[in-house]
Amino acid sequence: MLNKINILIIAFFLLTVSAYSAGDSGGSSGEGKISKYDQGHKLVLSGKHWEKKADKFFKKGNTTKAEKNLAKAEKKYERAFKLFFEYNKEKPNNADTLNYLGFTSRKLGNFDEAEKYYLSGLKIKPNHKRINQYLGELYLNTNRKDKAIEQLTILESCNCKEYDQLKEIIDGKRISKY
Repeated sequence: MLNKINILIIAFFLLTVSAYSAGDSGGSSGEGKISKYDQGHKLVLSGKHWEKKADKFFKKGNTTKAEKNLAKAEKKYERAFKLFFEYNKEKPNNADTLNYLGFTSRKLGNFDEAEKYYLSGLKIKPNHKRINQYLGELYLNTNRKDKAIEQLTILESCNCKEYDQLKEIIDGKRISKY
């Protein structure tokens, strides 16, 4: 009986390990491993998760735990930036990659660098909703409301959540979470 259980456990382990190692997530190179872009995307999502946890701790008045969570988020964004940077070297001129380079730069406080990436992305895809929204938020964060309104104007006809969110932030009805 014990041998059957051990065999089942070993078989389960081997099956799950091979299933995870062979995964292809759509954007990968097809070589059985996840692309740097997809890895970076997962790190961004993880960074956002840690920031949400930090917000909850701040609301509860626990700044020590909040700061620890923000430090974890920052590490995720640093790693994501490096992966997006490498991916951009391999496959340049991708607006989505430039958006993430801008996003992670902004999250790390590198506003000048973020702006350059966003503007490069807009040269490739001028109506990129996220880039226009995030660039508008960056302009607000750097006291350039007039430029943020220009980004809002670009989004005006898209009938999208990016327009609504940027408008609410400009109007002071919402705080930028990014």
